[in-house]
Amino acid sequence: MSLLEKIDSDLVTAMKERVVSQVSVLRMLKSSIKNEQIKLGHELSDDEVMTVLKREAKQRRDSIEQYDKAGRDDLSSAEKMELEVIKSYLPEQLSEEEVKKVVDEVVEETGATSPTEMGIVIGAVLIKVGSRADGSVVARIVKERLNS
Repeated sequence: MSLLEKIDSDLVTAMKERVVSQVSVLRMLKSSIKNEQIKLGHELSDDEVMTVLKREAKQRRDSIEQYDKAGRDDLSSAEKMELEVIKSYLPEQLSEEEVKKVVDEVVEETGATSPTEMGIVIGAVLIKVGSRADGSVVARIVKERLNS
């Protein structure tokens, strides 16, 4: 079963069970996926659907951060609920320790020693970890590693 089929199936289930909050998030995801499909002009592969899901998750994390700064706990909690639904379709994320190990491996492989080589290291790490690590977390860890 493809990722899109799973989302469709979960939407039908949520509608039958009348889980309003989940229905709205799944409809939003389907809409975003459909927009991407129209933009690209073809049926999306699971990797392309995963890209859309990661983009939606990032938007939620950014919104949560902004709402928390503004003291809007009501809006923040709604975004957190949406993020949890989206995360259920994303692969399990690596812990910071696991990302640090991969960064150390890549730094040794590439021989990178200065912050000017950050892009090379980040690119190589993202290829190794795929969608199992957030790019901003990887960038932060690489920056810390190359600045020390």
